[in-house]
Amino acid sequence: MPQPSVSVDEAVARAVELARTADRAQTADPARTSDPDRTATRAVLGITGAPGAGKSTLARRIVSEVDAALGPGTAVQVPMDGFHLANAALDELGRHDRKGAIDTFDAGGYVALVRRLAANTEPVVWAPDFDRRIDEPVAGSIAVPRSARLVVTEGNYLLDADEPWADLVDLFTETWACVVDDAVRVDRLVGRHMRHGRDHDAARAWALEVDGVNAARVAARVGRASRTVRT
Repeated sequence: MPQPSVSVDEAVARAVELARTADRAQTADPARTSDPDRTATRAVLGITGAPGAGKSTLARRIVSEVDAALGPGTAVQVPMDGFHLANAALDELGRHDRKGAIDTFDAGGYVALVRRLAANTEPVVWAPDFDRRIDEPVAGSIAVPRSARLVVTEGNYLLDADEPWADLVDLFTETWACVVDDAVRVDRLVGRHMRHGRDHDAARAWALEVDGVNAARVAARVGRASRTVRT
């Protein structure tokens, strides 16, 4: 059965609904929060898509609008990019020139974190972030308290069929795929790479030759999403 295709506005409204549903369930059974042995109610939304498809932009808007509707701290964004291997590790592995490929992430670490976020039994879970200014992951940057009703996590490989990535689909409440015209996506990537120091030719080469390979892998799995978002 084909998955629904929705606009960004419709996707944001759905995310608010997911957070509101979790909040209502928690309010109906407040012991879930006070009892450390019980799981507090939470939705975990996975957003995937090719590089440049607008995943992070959508995630940021969702967090902003959920918090506006239900109160600050209701939603938290946790990027998969926090699990990039460090540049020194990529140099040692000879993979720095393919940074962003599926084997340049700590897949097991990311899956383990999503499992903890979905279980929601800890007072707070600390997640890593990715700092584009230094092009490195930064550990322990994002606090996800037990009271957060919606966690939005985004990345390229959330629907990949290889282990351990394949475990993710069962951990997410829903998994969305951002889709956009390829020419628009590549233009976005060229602009991003230029903002971070590459000249136009180098930026376009990376967008087509490195990001392009990763985009093809992501596109092959979009059919596993619970809905697609036109970004």
